[in-house]
Amino acid sequence: MPPSWCWATIGDTGEYINGFAFKPQHRSNEGLPIIRIQNLTDESKPLNYTTLQVPDEYKISNGEMLVSWSATLDVFVWRRGPALVNQHIFRVVPEEKLIDQRLLFFWLKRAIQELLDTEHLHGSTMKHINRGPFMAHKIPLPPRAEQVRIADKLEELISDLDAGVAEQKAAQRKLVQYRQSLLKAAVGGALTAEWRAERAKRGKATETGAQLLDRILTERRKRWEAKQLAKFKEQGKPAPKGWQDKYPEPAQPDTTDLPALPEGWVWARVGQTGEVQLGRQRAPQFHTGSNMVPYLRVANVFENRIDISDVMEMHFSEEEEKTFRLHANDILLNEGQSLELIGRPAIYRDELPRACFTNTLVRYRAEAGVVPEFALTLFLHYMHSGRFRKIATITTNIAHLGAGRFAEVEFPLPSTEEQTEIMSVLTEKMEALKRQQDAISLALKQSAAQRKNILKAAFTGQLVPQDPNDEPVSSLLARIRTERAEREKRPKPRRTKTSKETTSMAGKLIDVLAEAGDWVTAQEAFRRCGIADGAQTDQIEALYVELRELDKSKRLVVEPVTDKQGRKLYDRLKLVAEA
Repeated sequence: MPPSWCWATIGDTGEYINGFAFKPQHRSNEGLPIIRIQNLTDESKPLNYTTLQVPDEYKISNGEMLVSWSATLDVFVWRRGPALVNQHIFRVVPEEKLIDQRLLFFWLKRAIQELLDTEHLHGSTMKHINRGPFMAHKIPLPPRAEQVRIADKLEELISDLDAGVAEQKAAQRKLVQYRQSLLKAAVGGALTAEWRAERAKRGKATETGAQLLDRILTERRKRWEAKQLAKFKEQGKPAPKGWQDKYPEPAQPDTTDLPALPEGWVWARVGQTGEVQLGRQRAPQFHTGSNMVPYLRVANVFENRIDISDVMEMHFSEEEEKTFRLHANDILLNEGQSLELIGRPAIYRDELPRACFTNTLVRYRAEAGVVPEFALTLFLHYMHSGRFRKIATITTNIAHLGAGRFAEVEFPLPSTEEQTEIMSVLTEKMEALKRQQDAISLALKQSAAQRKNILKAAFTGQLVPQDPNDEPVSSLLARIRTERAEREKRPKPRRTKTSKETTSMAGKLIDVLAEAGDWVTAQEAFRRCGIADGAQTDQIEALYVELRELDKSKRLVVEPVTDKQGRKLYDRLKLVAEA
């Protein structure tokens, strides 16, 4: 650190005022907006409003800084007009004589990053900063004049960097859209339009989708009849009259509102093109037994990827194991999931030998002539286009696909030969797309590294030259600390108190989670503990202490729930039994 610099604390740099504890009954359709953390992280989130009169220290205007200190930890500059600050957010009032506000913004971001690796930042996925350690955290402080030069240079360099990052992220979004369009083109026949035209010119005949479907249904009926005859033989009975009439003939899809398909294609139902099976339900009596079998659940099935890093076992009878045993090329789809991810599919490629699956998943086993990768492509398209969302039902914040509803979904079926050609073309295009995505990811990583180097140079006094004529900041800091100490000695003016209702803790977190008996969203768990918009800071601190204790004792599982882009939507909590 240059000799003209000195160490200061975050508390030296200004006032950090925790927001007001607004309650639901304070909300209104008019008045000033209430800034919540979600309004800082996502400007599309609606603002709540209030006409409640609160002290001026909770009011904020454009250009002021805010620090979110719970769950989302970051620094923001507010630019949406006059507003009021909610709890869990610090309003920053910089000590302008000591520090340039622009520089403080970068310094606070660095401080939060440093706190991420210390014991002063608590929680596993739900992070929380304690005020005391935050205010005592040390930062390097340059002379006031040098701060202006550093801030000017940082703005110049970072703005150029941010512009490049914005372009790369825009390109990323376009590639995501392009991928969706490729999936749609694959299952709608657009990818192989030229292939079909070329074959038509050459007069090369192939089995049509309709002929393939007829063959599949004929073979399926034969298997059913053979199974029934074997059953009658095992029972020592002759086949009863009219037994063939009991065959469950699959219903044809209603094509009224479906788009036209290319020549040679036909509309079928998912259940006609493959066997659909819901997984085996978990139950306490299956936790032990003589035939413990590994099984996959929703936590193992990601988009086009099976993850076997966390696999559990339960007892299956021999007959059950035959029913729920997975075979290579089976497709597993998330049956219970967030609405955005419902139906998330992946092909099982024998990653875990002898694996079965639970009822959080639906299995699709393609009939002969249906290419599993083509079926997977269709299911990916249906997940991203919202088709699966249309058939899902929602219970207690979880969407359910439903094996029966899934089996009835329409399935555009081309010939086996065309399915193979589609996958050949699609694979080539997807590989090219992946190379572009990797190049953008690398560019973003390089930008992040460049940003880190720029900030490191700023924090160590290497970004701009020092001026020997600058007043050493240590003497300025000493004067400001003295002035602040004098102010603290003066009697504080009395303030008219805003009427305040106290919110008592409805119960301990462990009791709330034990009563729930299953996953519960963090927001709902906190609400049941009495931590809502009206809770006091000491109550919030007490809850986080309990949260940390449960986490340390391995009694708490915290799982982030994400959208289809992998962005976190919320956390959910679950209490586990003591070891």
